[in-house]
Amino acid sequence: MKVFGIDIVKGSVRSRTKRPVYALVQLEGGEIVAEGQVSRFRLLRLLAAHEPDILAVDSLQEIAADQKELFAFIQALPPSTHLVQVTGGERTESLGKVAARYNISFNKFDPFAEARTIARVAFLGSGAEVIAFENSSDIVVSRHRSIGKGGWSQNRYVRKIHGAVQQRAREIEAHLQNAGLKYDKKESPAFGGLSRAHFHVHASRDMVPVAAFRGSDVQVRISGRKLDRIRFKPLRGRPRYLIVGIDPGTTIGIAAVDLDGTLLHLISSRQMTMSDVIEELFRIGKPLIIASDVHQMPYSVEKIRRAFNAIPYTPRQDRSVEEKWEITSGYACSNDHERDALSAALDAYRSYKNKFQNIAKRAPPGVDLDELRAGVVRGRSIEQVVAEMTAEGPLEAEEEEEREEPTPRDERLMQLEGMVKRLRAYVDELQGELKDRDVEIARLGALVESERSAKSLKVKKDTEITKLEGAVKNLKQRLRKEEKSRKKFTRQIGRLKRFADLQMNGDHIPLKVLEALTRDAVRALEDDLGIGEGDLLYAPRTDGWGMSVVHLLCNARIRALIVGDTPEDRLIAAFRECGVPLFPSEGLDLTLRGRTGTVAGAALDAALGAWGKAQEEYARHKKTEMLESIFKEYRSERKREVRRHG
Repeated sequence: MKVFGIDIVKGSVRSRTKRPVYALVQLEGGEIVAEGQVSRFRLLRLLAAHEPDILAVDSLQEIAADQKELFAFIQALPPSTHLVQVTGGERTESLGKVAARYNISFNKFDPFAEARTIARVAFLGSGAEVIAFENSSDIVVSRHRSIGKGGWSQNRYVRKIHGAVQQRAREIEAHLQNAGLKYDKKESPAFGGLSRAHFHVHASRDMVPVAAFRGSDVQVRISGRKLDRIRFKPLRGRPRYLIVGIDPGTTIGIAAVDLDGTLLHLISSRQMTMSDVIEELFRIGKPLIIASDVHQMPYSVEKIRRAFNAIPYTPRQDRSVEEKWEITSGYACSNDHERDALSAALDAYRSYKNKFQNIAKRAPPGVDLDELRAGVVRGRSIEQVVAEMTAEGPLEAEEEEEREEPTPRDERLMQLEGMVKRLRAYVDELQGELKDRDVEIARLGALVESERSAKSLKVKKDTEITKLEGAVKNLKQRLRKEEKSRKKFTRQIGRLKRFADLQMNGDHIPLKVLEALTRDAVRALEDDLGIGEGDLLYAPRTDGWGMSVVHLLCNARIRALIVGDTPEDRLIAAFRECGVPLFPSEGLDLTLRGRTGTVAGAALDAALGAWGKAQEEYARHKKTEMLESIFKEYRSERKREVRRHG
């Protein structure tokens, strides 16, 4: 297996002036065959020339600044080369921790040492493959030159180019048929042949038996279909070993840590049965040690241990509550059941911790420490486990061990195989019934044909045609309506994407533009881009406003409304009543693009600050008026009482 490991020496993918330079280490069969310092262009040339099985990196940010650039980089790789991030997939860990798992040490400040380590751990099966494309590909055969305006020989020239496109398309179709691949074809006929042929192949890019091509007349482009988001597929399908603590009872507690003592899973539930517990643990990994917090392991925990053929662990005597709190200090446990399960798992890890450290000291570099520790815990010596791993490989040793005693996975596979057999028998039965029904339908059809007269046939035919024409008409109307909706939504999505891009700029604040300060304009903007809490709106004019549009914007809890003209006093008062900032656009440095735009952040903050001060003055004035009104009402009431009693 060929592995390329890279690490950045200098530069950055985000810099336009200092492009990245990589330390490249080529590994073949586990041995380093070449090292060097290469640019990005040179790296792609070497990948195309050698076509390694794996290109290993410790971080995707070293090869692409964003997801779009990452898609382009993976598209440029040879079909047989897989991009692998050795530090993990969605949840990453440091390269040092990954290397320590294989007892490999390196100088963190030496890019070539890091590249060597990246290549080695990828060769040993660490990391996750980056999946960016669907299991389908597109092949486009088109002209490689313009047909131009031409002259006396224009027709012959056009026939030559279109004929070459057609011939290349036929050759590609023959390759796809010989490979047994399913595909959909779309051709664009032209004078003398084809101007374009598009094949949608239902297979990944590395399965397509066609190479990209650029000739004098024809070009062939091959590309995979992008996924919605990048996915990760672990290189090693084997589950990781676990130390599991279980607290049985009405509410069962489960805690799982890895062989380094890192907490991986902590849960408690009242609805889980024993089979649910086994399925939950099987989903997390492979339990190596099953632990309990009491000296005599409960029968239910023993059943779970036997299901995984795990090593039992119990303390010498039942743990007290104080000891459990001491063991689990520093961990967040939701209840006593989770605390008891976690204390059992951590207690088992502590009892094996010294043995694990001694194994790490004696283990040779490049050996999977988890496999080595699992073998030693099961009673074999370090030399025996290392010999088995080097002779057969850890995966084969694990499979041989699993063949000795059925695991829950084997039992589940046996159940599924039995289900498949029953379903196949049922399918055969249904196919037999389908054949009998087809025969009966054919017999009845012949009987109907013999009894049907010419007149009844014509009447039924006309009726069916009329009905189908009506259905076609309705479908065409629906199709036109759906096309309009699709175009509308496509434009809307494009505007939303542009607006989202504007939000990434911290110096300028994005805003949404109203055509006018009217209820119809507000509803149109809400249908197009949406109006949410905290949005910044701009209206070029305020004529035609009403209280209904003020209530709409206030209820939407927008951040502020910027207007292009001088607002009326009544409009300002209405917005001050509901507490929404309203101010003109003078001095705000607005930039408008259709229904979106931006405003300078500093100018906006200054305008909001000025509005806030005026709003405080307005609130004080309103409070003063209210107090004066109350005082006047009180005085008039007192005068009426004096007159009444005087």
